[in-house]
Amino acid sequence: MTAQTLPFGTLITIDRQSATPIYRQLANALIDLIKNGQIRPGYQLPPSRDMASMVKLNRTTVVAAYEELQIQGWLEGIGRKGNFVSMSLPLTRPKTFEAVPSAQQTTTEQENFYKQIALRQPVTRELKPYQLMINDGYPDARLAPLDLIIDRYKYLSQKTGLHARLLTGSTSGSETLRTELALFLSRTRALHISPEQVLVTHGAQLAISVAASMILRPGDSVIVGDPNYVLVDRLFGQLGAKLIRVKVDQDGIDVDAIEDICKQSKPNLLYIIPHHHHPTTVTLSAERRVKLLDLIRRYHLPVIEDDYDYDFHYENAPILPLASADHKGYVLYVGSISKTLAPTVRLGYLIGGEDFVWQAARLKQMLEIRGDVLFEESVAHLFHNGEMQRHLRKSVKLYRKRRDDFCAVLTACLGDLVTFTPPQGGMAVWTKFDPGYSVPDLAGRMGSRGIYLNDGSVFRYNDHVNGVRFGFASLNANELQTFARALKESR
Repeated sequence: MTAQTLPFGTLITIDRQSATPIYRQLANALIDLIKNGQIRPGYQLPPSRDMASMVKLNRTTVVAAYEELQIQGWLEGIGRKGNFVSMSLPLTRPKTFEAVPSAQQTTTEQENFYKQIALRQPVTRELKPYQLMINDGYPDARLAPLDLIIDRYKYLSQKTGLHARLLTGSTSGSETLRTELALFLSRTRALHISPEQVLVTHGAQLAISVAASMILRPGDSVIVGDPNYVLVDRLFGQLGAKLIRVKVDQDGIDVDAIEDICKQSKPNLLYIIPHHHHPTTVTLSAERRVKLLDLIRRYHLPVIEDDYDYDFHYENAPILPLASADHKGYVLYVGSISKTLAPTVRLGYLIGGEDFVWQAARLKQMLEIRGDVLFEESVAHLFHNGEMQRHLRKSVKLYRKRRDDFCAVLTACLGDLVTFTPPQGGMAVWTKFDPGYSVPDLAGRMGSRGIYLNDGSVFRYNDHVNGVRFGFASLNANELQTFARALKESR
């Protein structure tokens, strides 16, 4: 039996005392496997000699069974290639993972054993290969030094002596990467931390999930921005928390409103994106930052600070994170390496107190024993030899120009329909359309021209939002011109 063949010797039972001929027993057994979905249309059965060896029968018996199945329409013999399960079967009832209700069981009862993550909605847009994707704000993967990561990965994979040490390391992540991140964050964000305060995760989203799971219990309350990063809202909801929405304006989240909430009843958590807020891209003002830090210390308010694209700032120097100030250990800092390199590079990190990170690593271990340690070591090498820092400097210079060019296109093509403020940093422009304008219709017209555009529905969970994030960082000059032409024709 080859690795690509099912174990027919254990799937098929032959009763040699039965009055039914053995060849017919074999044929019926194969029909049952087809009906049950264990053998699918197009599947190639083993050659008669191999099948005979597996089920301990004479080859002539197997040949007779195959011929019987061909006559009934279950198999197709194709020249010298062999016998294949027919693509047009007489009758199939394949098993699925869908529950089949009994007479005493309702659909609602069946669904109670698992969570309903989201309401089902009709699919309105065909998923297809587009000529161009206008994303939510991702880096240009073509610029990332991925070849250096791959080369380092290959080099490390050949050092077999390293494997035992790496694979028995901390679930917090590669020690080398945690050390390099601690140094990098100290130099760029004034976070004076040790490697023991760094937890490496598969992306910033997992870092947020682990941090929130460490803090929240069903019934707890979380302050979030209005609008806010939608996936985090859903995460908190799945953890059983109640969302308290606080308005976000041109100066960031309303800190006075947060103070009023704390005075009435201190929430269990504050989730905030003070730097390039998602989706609006605004930055928390210095005055509000000072007051918020005072509230954190005064009310002992736990905070998840999501700083997903700190390194991409185009005007003045970026503000330092809340986590860099005196916060008495209540601020947990989350960052992303995916936003630095490419969306497919799933690496993020969580920074907190040493004991918090140790406990969080135990929780992370329940979700994944460890990450890809060799990959983490390879990325650490980029930090160590300065390649990551060079990549950031190059990217910031290029993305600044792409931002300026993209904003010029928006003004030229949609000037009377939209309002936006060129972002001081990040990789997207938050664009608000006139209340009566249909972004989904625009997305449909762009799609017909081969360009994917978010239809903005993810942001319309309240009445005052009719906007979309236009990602510009991943578009080169030719792609931007293609987008501009389509936008003029589709507006």
